[in-house]
Amino acid sequence: MRAPIGHFDTAAPASDRLDELPGPVADAVRHWSGGVPADHIVHVDTDPQWADTVAFVEHYGRELLEQSANCVVVAAKRGGETTLAACVVLSTTRVDVNGAVRRRLGARKASFAPMDLAVGETGMEYGGITPIGLPSSWPVLVDAAVVDLPYVLVGSGRRRGKLLVPGKAFAELPGAVVLEGLGLPVG
Repeated sequence: MRAPIGHFDTAAPASDRLDELPGPVADAVRHWSGGVPADHIVHVDTDPQWADTVAFVEHYGRELLEQSANCVVVAAKRGGETTLAACVVLSTTRVDVNGAVRRRLGARKASFAPMDLAVGETGMEYGGITPIGLPSSWPVLVDAAVVDLPYVLVGSGRRRGKLLVPGKAFAELPGAVVLEGLGLPVG
């Protein structure tokens, strides 16, 4: 199969590559239900040596810079309680943690979750966290610009490999809330 975006040597429906995905991601793909067929979620093999964004797009396709999204875990605090959530924004932007995230989650304070907490709670590798397969109780805040793209490159739950996901599928994830302005320009 040819990848819908980028230049990858190996691409296949993620449902055919469950052994390449961590448990929570594999389970989410296995039990996928929504308007986007599961076989439209594509797994591509990538080499961790190209993980840095600049090196990645040079190796796999410069157009991927505008078609990639980052998934970050945030911890929102209010009254001694902490809520974990995921934020999905284009890789050319940054998450508006102190504005959009804090307001949406009704928090006094919001910040990026510590690495050990993010890894422990998701069952995924740091640097590969994906919104597919997150705990169903988590809010998944998705920038509207991500949903508008035909395909988006995101982590696969591991540092090796990525997922190519139709943008509209992000709006169908459990706990998904699509927000305008979640991603702010970098700089």
